[in-house]
Amino acid sequence: MIKTVIIEDEKPASRKLERMLSNFPEIELVGKIESVEEGVAWFSENEHPQLIFSDIVLGDGLSFDIFEKVPTKGFIIYTTAFDQYTLKAFKLNSIDYLLKPILEEDLSGAVEKFKSFIPSGDTIGSQDIKQLIRKEKSILSRVLVKIGYNLKIVQTHEISCFFSENKIVYLQTEDRIYPSDFTLDELVETLDEKKFFRVNRQFIINSDYIKNIHTSPYYKVELNFQPEEEITVSRDRVKDFKDWLVS
Repeated sequence: MIKTVIIEDEKPASRKLERMLSNFPEIELVGKIESVEEGVAWFSENEHPQLIFSDIVLGDGLSFDIFEKVPTKGFIIYTTAFDQYTLKAFKLNSIDYLLKPILEEDLSGAVEKFKSFIPSGDTIGSQDIKQLIRKEKSILSRVLVKIGYNLKIVQTHEISCFFSENKIVYLQTEDRIYPSDFTLDELVETLDEKKFFRVNRQFIINSDYIKNIHTSPYYKVELNFQPEEEITVSRDRVKDFKDWLVS
C-alpha cells in the first residue's frame, strides 16, 4: 500500500481528490491537512508518507513553508489553480504539478509516474528522489498578483514586460503595473522563450507588444505599454535579440 496524505484547505477540493484517489486500490490515505501550521505539526509528529498531494496556496501561507521547516522524505504531487510556482515546486522534491481542476487522466499519470520511481518493496530517501526526478520545463501561462487584500490572475499574454526596480520584479499590462513574487532569473526559466526575451539585467519583454526598435546609436525597444524607463538591449545580447525576433 502507498501511504498518502492530502494537503488542501478547501474542503470540496479535498473531498473530490479523496474520491478520485479511492479509484486507486494501492493508495491508503493516512492524513488530511488544511493549513501550514497543521502541516508542520503533522509532519513533525508522524512517519512521513510515501506520497503527498499538496495544494500550494493555503489560508495561512504556502505549503512550501511546511517542507522548508520539516524536510519531507516522500514524493510530492502539487495540486493548484496557479502555475506560477512550478519552478519552486520542483526544488522541493516534487514529481508532478497538476493544475486544477484535476483531470482523471492527469491524476492517473501522476500516480503512475510515482510508482515508476520506486521498485516494488523498495524505499527511497530524499536524496535519491532528487536524483530520480526528471525536471521538465513548464511554461508559465498565469501569474498571481496581490492587490491590497485581493488576489488577481494575470495571463502572461496580457503582460508587455517584466522589470526589476528596488529588488522587486513588476509586470506591466495595458491597465497598470503589478508587483510579483518572481525574480527575473526564475521568469527566464519558466516563460515561453518564443514570446519573452531578457534584453538586459532589468527587463524581460514580450514580442507581441513591440511597437518600435531603434538601432542607433544603440538598440532601444519601445513597447505599446511600458514603464517610463527606457528599454535598451545590452550590447552582449544584441545578436541573440535579433535571432529571437525572427525565430
